[in-house]
Amino acid sequence: MLVLFETPSGHALFKVTDSAKLKDVKPEEVGGLLAGDSLSSSLRLKAFGKFESTTDALAASTAIVEGKISKQLKKFLKKNVKDAEELAVGESKLGNAIKSKLGLQCIFDSSVQEIIRVIRANFEDLVGEKSTEHERKAMVLGLAHSLSRYKLKFSPDKVDTMIVQAIGLLDDLDKELNTYAMRLKEWYGWHFPEMVKIINDNVKYAQVVARMKIRSNAKGLDFKDILEEEVEEELKEAAEVSMGTEISDEDVRNITSLCSQVMRYSRTFPLGSIGSARH
Repeated sequence: MLVLFETPSGHALFKVTDSAKLKDVKPEEVGGLLAGDSLSSSLRLKAFGKFESTTDALAASTAIVEGKISKQLKKFLKKNVKDAEELAVGESKLGNAIKSKLGLQCIFDSSVQEIIRVIRANFEDLVGEKSTEHERKAMVLGLAHSLSRYKLKFSPDKVDTMIVQAIGLLDDLDKELNTYAMRLKEWYGWHFPEMVKIINDNVKYAQVVARMKIRSNAKGLDFKDILEEEVEEELKEAAEVSMGTEISDEDVRNITSLCSQVMRYSRTFPLGSIGSARH
């Protein structure tokens, strides 16, 4: 049995020297059986098709992603795999494509995955000088950049995806803002319960609390830059006759901190922006 193993630096073809002994072994035991023996007696490298450039590597990678066979892989398999030989592959789509195009018998199961795991863990020892660590690292980096650019360039839904992600972010920020505002109103409501009916806007509520701190300060403060004149008068009148309980200095510090969180989120996420983004 032959095993096809794809790497960023090229296609590798390994020969399982005694595949018959694997047939009666449970899939989860295959890896241990191969690793237990000398690797050279269990697996040996039959052929290695090195990519000449990141362009070749990108073509091979994108073909695998799309369930196709690249020209280089097709040529590599025709040269090194006989019609009667079994070819183990790591992807079912790739196996179906190889079977359809080249007529080779491909297998893909949990035992194959265990064999590939052993190959991946001992790849350097198995390939030797056919693929150096320096070459692999350089090709991995180049392929990663090329593949990312390819996916971005050829994604037909990339604009829609970005819009959906942006709206999702706005939704998250909106939820955070509402959560902090709700907690602020619940906490400060113990001290000044009437205020929540006077000021409905979350950000204005936070701004007023941050400036006023305790309700007894309301009478001597100016809120014209935050509230309309009628609302300001109603607030000050309510503060004088409020039925709320007193709060400690520590409560004031914590409430003020919560106000800062609400105002910070409101600056990051201006009111009304989510509505405009959705439309």
